[in-house]
Amino acid sequence: MDSRIARADELTQLQRIEVASGAPFRDIGMVDVADMPPLPLDVLADRQRAGRVWVAVDAADQPIGFAVVDLVDGCAHVLQLSVDPAYARRGIGRGLLDHVAGWAAGRGLPALTLTTFRSVPWNGPYYARCGFRELTGPEVTPGLAELLAAEAALGLDPAERIAMRRPVG
Repeated sequence: MDSRIARADELTQLQRIEVASGAPFRDIGMVDVADMPPLPLDVLADRQRAGRVWVAVDAADQPIGFAVVDLVDGCAHVLQLSVDPAYARRGIGRGLLDHVAGWAAGRGLPALTLTTFRSVPWNGPYYARCGFRELTGPEVTPGLAELLAAEAALGLDPAERIAMRRPVG
């Protein structure tokens, strides 16, 4: 899998990938999650201009997955990781995470962080297989706590949401 910085003209394509990658939530009864809108174009454009949106591409250089990163509490925070379901289970998400980890290490950032669903198989358990560990209690930094609170305000069940961290070194 090749990965590179996303181009500005690909952002609507990334939104389509995000919507498609959310569809499996419908199959497990999480319709509200499946129906959530993708990251807004202005958010994607802002991160893309900052050099923090990477795409995994197919042989024709078309995006098939992407990662969007913010900086939260001194770590590279994976705001969104999505892979087109037609390309699922091929290591594309893991490859993007490894790419982001290399980027973070090159900037002296100690870890990747993210928030996700604890028990959805392609969320918490998947990220654990990719080297992430659930943060508990005081390990949850202020910025991550703020993100979890914002997710709860959007209607996501706080009992099912977790923050996770993966060292980059």
